[in-house]
Amino acid sequence: MTTGTAHGEPGVQDGFEHPALFYSGSDEYLAGTVPFIESALRAGEPVAAAVPGHNLEALRRALGTDAERVEFVDMADAGANPARIIPGVLRSFIDAHKGTRVRIIGEPIWPGRSELEYPACVQHEALLNLAFTGRPVTKLCPYDTQGLSERAIADAKATHPLLIDSTGRHPSDEYDPDGILDAYNRPLDPAPRRAVERSADRHTLDNARWFATSYGRAAGMSSMQLIDLEIVITELLTNSISHGGGEGLFRIWAEDAQLVCEVSDAGHITDPLAGRMPTDDSQFHGRGLVLVNQIVDLLLVHTSPRGTTVRFYLRLPTT
Repeated sequence: MTTGTAHGEPGVQDGFEHPALFYSGSDEYLAGTVPFIESALRAGEPVAAAVPGHNLEALRRALGTDAERVEFVDMADAGANPARIIPGVLRSFIDAHKGTRVRIIGEPIWPGRSELEYPACVQHEALLNLAFTGRPVTKLCPYDTQGLSERAIADAKATHPLLIDSTGRHPSDEYDPDGILDAYNRPLDPAPRRAVERSADRHTLDNARWFATSYGRAAGMSSMQLIDLEIVITELLTNSISHGGGEGLFRIWAEDAQLVCEVSDAGHITDPLAGRMPTDDSQFHGRGLVLVNQIVDLLLVHTSPRGTTVRFYLRLPTT
C-alpha cells in the first residue's frame, strides 16, 4: 500500500489537505496511518489521532515510544455527536498549535455507527472542506472498506478530494461536498404519535422549559441530565423566538433508551457551519448552537426556506 498524504506536493504547502485512506484489515490500517504519524514527528509537526477506541489502541502499540508525542482522542466518545468534532476536537488541537502545519488522523465513520448517526457523520466530512479552507492542516480520514457499506465508501469519494488505497493515491473524480450537503439535508422522520407537542414564544418560554424538564424527570433523567435538557431546550427555543418567526414548536418523546426532542420554526439556517465553529465572548450570535452540540449525544437538522427542525437526543440512565 502507498502510504502518507499529499503533503509536500506543489501548491498545497499552506492549504488544507483532506485525503481519505481506504483500508482493508488492521495491517493496511497501520500501513497507512503509522508512516503518516512518523513523518509528522520527523518534520516537527504536531500530530493527533482521533479514532475509535479499537484503532486507537492499535496505533499506540504500533508507535511504541513515539506514542508519547501524539495526542490521542477516542472518537467514539469525543465525536459521538459528529457536530461537535470540528469545534471540540479539531479546532481545539489546531488552535493550540497556531503558526505551524498540523496533521490529524480523524475517523468519524466506522463500522458500528448507527444509521441514525450516519447522515450527521457524512455532513461533517463534507463541511471540513469549508471549515479549514486555506488552513495549514493535513487531515487523513481512514475508511474500513470491509466493514462499511458501499454507500459510505461512495460518500467518502464525494467528500475527499484525494483518495489513498492499495493502488496508490489519486484525485477523486467524484468529489462533490456541496452535493453531499444538499443530499443529506433531508426532512427528518416524523415524530411518533406519542410525542407531546407544545409551542413557545417569549411569553411562554418559562412554561415550555418547565414542561420539558418535567417530562425528562418522569422519563428517569438524572439531576445533571435535567440541567442539560433545560439548557438545550432554552437555547433552541430562544433561537426560534429570535430568528424563527417569534415562536418555536417543540415535541418531546422517549425511544430506545433516549429522550428525543425537536424544535421547529419558520427560520432558515443559511450558514452550513452554524453550531460547528468555536466562538468567543465577543460573539453575540452563534454561541447557543455550539453549546447545544457540546451537550447532546446527537443533533440532526433539516433546514429550508420553509423552516427548520432541530432534533436532539440525550441518553437515558440505564437501570
